[in-house]
Amino acid sequence: MSETTPESVAVIGLGAMGGAMAAMLVRRGWSVLGHDPSEESLARARDAGVTTVTAIADLAGTEQVLLSLPGAEQVSAVVPELMELDSVRLIVDTSTSDPRTSVGLAADAAAHDVVFVDAPVSGGPSGAAAGTLAAFVGAAPQTVSTAAPLLDAITAGGWRHMGGPGSGNVTKLLNNALCAGAIALCAEAVDIAAAYDMDADKVVAALNSGSGRNAATDVNFPRWVLPGTYDSGFPVRLMARDVNLAVDLAASTGTAMTVIDATRRAWQEAARQLSPDADFNRVAQVIAASSGVLTQTGRNQ
Repeated sequence: MSETTPESVAVIGLGAMGGAMAAMLVRRGWSVLGHDPSEESLARARDAGVTTVTAIADLAGTEQVLLSLPGAEQVSAVVPELMELDSVRLIVDTSTSDPRTSVGLAADAAAHDVVFVDAPVSGGPSGAAAGTLAAFVGAAPQTVSTAAPLLDAITAGGWRHMGGPGSGNVTKLLNNALCAGAIALCAEAVDIAAAYDMDADKVVAALNSGSGRNAATDVNFPRWVLPGTYDSGFPVRLMARDVNLAVDLAASTGTAMTVIDATRRAWQEAARQLSPDADFNRVAQVIAASSGVLTQTGRNQ
């Protein structure tokens, strides 16, 4: 490919994450094809300069494909169709999926001379739009270099090769379980502090100056929970699903899982009290219900 020819990629799944990645790649000079079953998502992608198609078969001639799908079921349905296209040589799956699914798909892809890489991402729609996502990569060592240019484009180099196929999925599920646990524990902390008439904003700021600092105190609470914005773009149903998958992953290995199972129970109970599409950070409101500190005026918009 010459220096004057833009890189090209097909993005399948043009929701909050996939749509933002596709638009970002267009802005950076890539030639991007997009596919999604939602006409609304297709329209947004077209407005961002993506050339959209209505069927996977219309991606014939494409060598690189980026997936951003709801889960393993959708990935398992799409990848076999892609492997029927003689042109496809690389599939980078940024979906939060099941490691066993990725192991099987990587083997099937290799039999078709296609590289399949599980590369679930973290950073939300804002990170996708900026091209600064973190990606956890699972792939055979000899295939990672094939995916490196596309991974660099969506992460600004912020990706890590975790091991063989499926290891990216394992890391992402553990990442989300840790995030979920941190949110739950931080919600309980501000609930306890409220019983002492302490201000939640001051408590979180103080925790961030000490050894208790974590992603929830540093990002989730200041950005979404304390101001009551709740617009991260990630619904509670997906985070609750990911925590369940992480527990299942632990169970399959025989690993002790006292804390992670407690996290699952807390999230299951909180999720039952919320709309499935509610922002996942709203779980903090439910967990801190004793004091109501997170549902005060200005914090529940």
